[in-house]
Amino acid sequence: MSSHHIVREKQEPALLVLGLDGFSMENLGQLLEWSPTVIATADTFDQLISQEIKVDWLIGDATANMQDNIETIVASDPLSLALNELISREYGAVNIVGDVVVDELKDFISQINIVIYSANQKIYPVRSGFQKWLPAGESICIIGKAEGLSVRGLVPVHDGHYRTEADGMVTIRFTGDYLFISELI
Repeated sequence: MSSHHIVREKQEPALLVLGLDGFSMENLGQLLEWSPTVIATADTFDQLISQEIKVDWLIGDATANMQDNIETIVASDPLSLALNELISREYGAVNIVGDVVVDELKDFISQINIVIYSANQKIYPVRSGFQKWLPAGESICIIGKAEGLSVRGLVPVHDGHYRTEADGMVTIRFTGDYLFISELI
């Protein structure tokens, strides 16, 4: 049986690169593994091109050293514009590299799956009842205030930071639509 797979357009999450400060090229390579649609800002375009990464969309208020077959979209708010464009083009998910204020995503998380990667964290929204298997000693941070919070398989460390007690499933329950959690990468 062959291990080759055909990847259709929009099947894999798009990759929105807002900043690369402190983000490892190895982690970026993993996000590029399935040839996603790559979206750069005027600030990240040259960094990506210098790494020989093909950019599909350039979002921003400036033009950069152009590459063949790149779509340019002018905007003063690259994050909102990129997410609106992805949603309108029926992308189901996006990986975002860079520092993002999670409150800026609240209008989008019901429309597109979002995972944020920074230098050492993976941040994503979860719904109440979230479960995941994690090894002992793993850290999770609950970002922001969570009303009615109840956790299983986690012990509090300090201010929204938790550590897994043992290998196994962790469960996070709360009131509200969603909350963001972060894991170390």
